[in-house]
Amino acid sequence: MGRSRRTLPEELLLLALDPTTGTTAQPQSLDLGLAGAQLVELALAGRIAPDGDRIAVVVPRPTGDPTLDCALELLRRRGAPVRAVHWIGGPRLGLRQTYLSHLERCGMVAAVPGQMCGVLPTTRYQATETAISREIRGRLDSAIRTGVPPDPRTAALAALAHAVGLGKHLYPGNEGRSSRSRLRDLIRHDPMGGLVAHAVMDVQNGAAAQPRRAPAVTGRPAGPGSRPAAEPAHGVPMQPRHGSMARAVAH
Repeated sequence: MGRSRRTLPEELLLLALDPTTGTTAQPQSLDLGLAGAQLVELALAGRIAPDGDRIAVVVPRPTGDPTLDCALELLRRRGAPVRAVHWIGGPRLGLRQTYLSHLERCGMVAAVPGQMCGVLPTTRYQATETAISREIRGRLDSAIRTGVPPDPRTAALAALAHAVGLGKHLYPGNEGRSSRSRLRDLIRHDPMGGLVAHAVMDVQNGAAAQPRRAPAVTGRPAGPGSRPAAEPAHGVPMQPRHGSMARAVAH
């Protein structure tokens, strides 16, 4: 994988950066989205593939991207396909900071130190390569405006942006309502992106403990006294995620 191409986690993070404040929109759900974006990027690279609602490693060869290869190796060590919701809902301490630091090294963002309440040190990030951010946003705008099915990478980026709640950040207010709706509809154009986006939303809804669909029942039909299979639980508040980071990032 050539490093001239930006990865989906990098593009998602650049989309989430507020050019005025230097903070990231939807920081908690964005962490889940970055983990999901890694899965989509690995799928686009031919390293993993969906297996129902699970993720299977099909080619364990490294991609050349250290962060993606770390995720690939962790998936390989599982030894069996893993459910997307379990992977995305697992601990990913410092993943956002890892990608912010990478973008800083690449010269795409600049770190701006500051203080919160005049005491706590914080770091904000300003995009320096604004043309890149405009190109990423332009791809989404074009797909929304024209209605032409986008390429798999753009479709997956749209699905992830919707899943982490960036719609209101990208297309705010009542005037952006139709654009937010079309952004959501783009989820159907990439199967892997759709699988991962639904998994991100399931984790946020607390549904990671249940499969998205009950398995098909084989054999004789259920009797009159049988109980239906339990449905996935929705609407359960997600437990807060804890962890320390090398540098505090202002939300």
